[in-house]
Amino acid sequence: MYKWLVFTHVLGVFGFLFAHGAAGAVAFKLRGEREIERIRALLDLSRGSAAVANASLLVLLAAGIAAGFMGNWWGQYWIWATLGVLVLISIAMLVVGSGPLIRLRQLVQPELVRSKGAPHPTPDAVTEQQLDVMLAGIHPVLLTVIGGGGLAVILWLMLFKPF
Repeated sequence: MYKWLVFTHVLGVFGFLFAHGAAGAVAFKLRGEREIERIRALLDLSRGSAAVANASLLVLLAAGIAAGFMGNWWGQYWIWATLGVLVLISIAMLVVGSGPLIRLRQLVQPELVRSKGAPHPTPDAVTEQQLDVMLAGIHPVLLTVIGGGGLAVILWLMLFKPF
């Protein structure tokens, strides 16, 4: 049963990386886009892949936590450090990655993102300068370093169990 949990955990990782890779590709592509319709399509792709990534994240977490109990790993520090790194990666990705995309969505897809009392420009009223400012706020290389570096640390912790 333990091997099946580890298998499910790794399968969840693959699903997460596959789906989340689409969002990463979108972040790189968005920086060079200036056509509103293409930006909307890329944002839709990013949003669509997020559902699969989030479901895969839940699978990998559930299987990993269950495997942690079956393997009696919860008394060791490496598993706690792994969870801590995952939480830090998630927070950093939300701050650095999601914030700029949400603001860009508010600019080019105001009909989809309504907040109470806040006026939204019509897509026709979006200026090149507004678009440049929003797109400049997207940092795909930094996101890649945070996500890739963090995953490398998690992999190291899980394989070598240093403490």
